[in-house]
Amino acid sequence: FPEHTVDFAHLIPHKQALLRQATGSFAPDDRYRAFVADHRWWLEDYALFMALKEAHGGIAWTDWDPGAAQRDPAALGAWRSRLADPVEQFRREQWFFFSQFHALKRACTDRGIQLMGDLPIYVAHDSADVWSNPSLFQLDDRGRLLVQAGVPPDYFSATGQLWGNPIYNWNAMRTQGYQWWIRRIRAAFELFDLVRIDHFRGFEAYWEVPGTDTTAVHGRWIPGPGADLLTAITNALGPLPIVAENLGVITPEVEALREQFGYPGMAILQFAFGTDAEASHFQPHTFPQQLVVYTGTHDNDTTLGWWNSSGAGDSTRSTEEVAAEKDYAMRYLATDGHEMHWTLIRTALASVANTALIPMQDILGLGSEARTNLPGRQSGNWGFRFSWDQLTPEIAGRLRALVDLYQR
Repeated sequence: FPEHTVDFAHLIPHKQALLRQATGSFAPDDRYRAFVADHRWWLEDYALFMALKEAHGGIAWTDWDPGAAQRDPAALGAWRSRLADPVEQFRREQWFFFSQFHALKRACTDRGIQLMGDLPIYVAHDSADVWSNPSLFQLDDRGRLLVQAGVPPDYFSATGQLWGNPIYNWNAMRTQGYQWWIRRIRAAFELFDLVRIDHFRGFEAYWEVPGTDTTAVHGRWIPGPGADLLTAITNALGPLPIVAENLGVITPEVEALREQFGYPGMAILQFAFGTDAEASHFQPHTFPQQLVVYTGTHDNDTTLGWWNSSGAGDSTRSTEEVAAEKDYAMRYLATDGHEMHWTLIRTALASVANTALIPMQDILGLGSEARTNLPGRQSGNWGFRFSWDQLTPEIAGRLRALVDLYQR
């Protein structure tokens, strides 16, 4: 396996073979049976979905045998009997994951370390979530997308970002008291101490694109569930340590919704020096204390990649805008541009924001080759890996000195 890149095509079948070996030799005990009972509300649909997907050669559920795709009770009963062994295999895989993850979480808690999770606002169309709850999404009678999620043209793409996720049927969710969302949030907090909700602005209003479109240009803003949903979650689970990802086209209504529930927002230092109207909100002299500051997120280029970019082909910025951005950043940060990753790390840690998050790529000083994700790109994402030898004593010592200096 490559040391610094995940080769998914090679990795997945290798890992699947090891998981089958592990599940085959596992002897179920009382802890396993309790896990299956406690998680039955999602585990049974998930395990059957995965077994059915495997039996159909990995194709999307909308192209399965009609009885399985449409969840006909008699057909599902026959499939459950036929696929009893693989269904049990997928149950056991989940038991292994949850057992190991909770052991990690306990070890972190014992050491005073909190885990922060990420909850995307949408789920994948080809997922157990959508297959088992089709009425909660805007689909046609064959399960295909009537509309799809995305965002309008932005910093990353002149044609917007077309995500291809199904959009929720909020009226149906409201009728059910938002139980699907309450369960989802509760499950997230069983894994993490605090959770960032990605694309929080979609709760106030979301960009709806026709299901057959190939870009996000011809979408429209549709009102979301807003405070109605968040009140239901709060009433069921109490106040929660949620971070709201309030990036993109953010309106006063979005900020009012975030502030109503006391969720801190985010500031991205890479966005602080451009011509966008939102740039001033990302400049440290404007920060409120209730904020999470990043040098960049998983969607950004690495800081060195951003700093060395000409703007051509990687965003909607022109060459002239990039030059002006760099000039302003150097004046604002009192730097000549040398070691810009350390400049932004210091700036984040020195700010009044009560939480600072630094991507590993920036700590290691890596360029665009180590970028995690390019929004809108269909492949080549999420492959970054690092090895511990890259985190040298010099780098670790330098980071520790800044953490101590700014009492982080």
